[in-house]
Amino acid sequence: MKKYLRTGGIACLALALFLPPAAFATSATSQKKVEPLSAAELTAIYSGKTWVWGTGGGRFDAKGRRFVAYTDEKGKQSLGEGRWVVDNNGKLCIFAKWTASDGAGRAATCFGHVKIGDTIYQRRHPFGHWYVFRHASERTSDEFRRLIAADTISSRALDLKKNLAAN
Repeated sequence: MKKYLRTGGIACLALALFLPPAAFATSATSQKKVEPLSAAELTAIYSGKTWVWGTGGGRFDAKGRRFVAYTDEKGKQSLGEGRWVVDNNGKLCIFAKWTASDGAGRAATCFGHVKIGDTIYQRRHPFGHWYVFRHASERTSDEFRRLIAADTISSRALDLKKNLAAN
């Protein structure tokens, strides 16, 4: 592990301890510094985007950093409403109230982001596994590609909100 942290200092040590060994598999990446993404970088990635999930998605509005989400898992629809925040330690957090036909509850979900060279890694914070979020040369399989400019969520979420209020 020491050879990977030679130029990184204590902050890199803390981050690198949680990176998978495969993240440093090549000598080219092993000599690069592990850096958390800045708040400005995270804002550029998420602001005004919809993160498309297999069961719905979440919208990161630029105005007021409002977050709205819609999911439909096994016929159970849920609505998430709240805010998203970023920091200079590579963290994106979503604070939302989730509502479904059987009740509501609040949840905080955070993701960590670091870069090694031009490759961005992401994990569910604090204990998820790191994976490539965006390769230096983007690939169609990158999770980053599931962030789209189109708002495919807000109208579905509004419809669900009306339905939940009516019941």
